[in-house]
Amino acid sequence: MRDIRLIRRSNRYARIFGVCAGIAQWAELDVKTFQTLTFLVVLFTGFFPGAVIYIILSLVIPADDNSYSDPYFHNTYEKENDSYSEKTTDELRKEYEELKKKVESMENDMFDKEKDWDQRFHEDK
Repeated sequence: MRDIRLIRRSNRYARIFGVCAGIAQWAELDVKTFQTLTFLVVLFTGFFPGAVIYIILSLVIPADDNSYSDPYFHNTYEKENDSYSEKTTDELRKEYEELKKKVESMENDMFDKEKDWDQRFHEDK
């Protein structure tokens, strides 16, 4: 017997309130397929009854704050964040400085383009 509670999910599979992701996991269904079926049901039965039921479910079903600790979603979360767990503080600091320089460079480019357009606009007068 499985021990999975019906809870809303707050992860990358959850789109709106996590209701479909929670129900799909609870029923052991594919999340994307269940989301698509739910969308089609809401679309073809009319927005009003389907959306109201969905909102009621989002209020009634408890949210899961620790969905990444769940084995169902844990593997994908770890794979996405492995690179950061292995980096040292110095490496992270160096990466931060590089990103900061890139952002400053992009900001300078943006302001230079604005200055260029201002000059073009004032030359015509």
